[in-house]
Amino acid sequence: MATVHHYAGAGPWQPQPASSVPRGQGLLIFAAVMMGVLALFNGLDGIAAINRSHVFTQNATYVFGDLRAWGWAMLALAIAQAFTVVGILARVPVARWFGVVVLTLNAFAQMAFIPSYPVWSVLILALDVLAIYALIAHGSSSAAETTAQPAPEAAVPPRAGT
Repeated sequence: MATVHHYAGAGPWQPQPASSVPRGQGLLIFAAVMMGVLALFNGLDGIAAINRSHVFTQNATYVFGDLRAWGWAMLALAIAQAFTVVGILARVPVARWFGVVVLTLNAFAQMAFIPSYPVWSVLILALDVLAIYALIAHGSSSAAETTAQPAPEAAVPPRAGT
């Protein structure tokens, strides 16, 4: 009597093989969420600076421009970050690199914005660095996976007695 081997494919209740889930997707979502949060923060900072709100340090001196000019710069960066979030979530490859450029510009802008709100600017600068890391690390993990690993072979169930 021959034994019959039943092969059950991976259903929705069973864990998927590691090769079927793209690596780095969590980092990409993390980067998009971080950029969304940074866009919100920069938008609020920009609006507050344009209105010359009292949350900023009075008598702050800037290398160039004034508080209102930096407010417009923050608002422009917030809009660019919001568009980049949409591009990243839509999986547009250029959006990741545009995000790196926008976050780098935001980091430099936050360094110039330090005289008016020092602790907040340093915190936003740290979040910029984390988001840049997530965008760049996602690219290196997906590229390394596609070049370093051979294609997985299809699982074939063993045949019953021949």
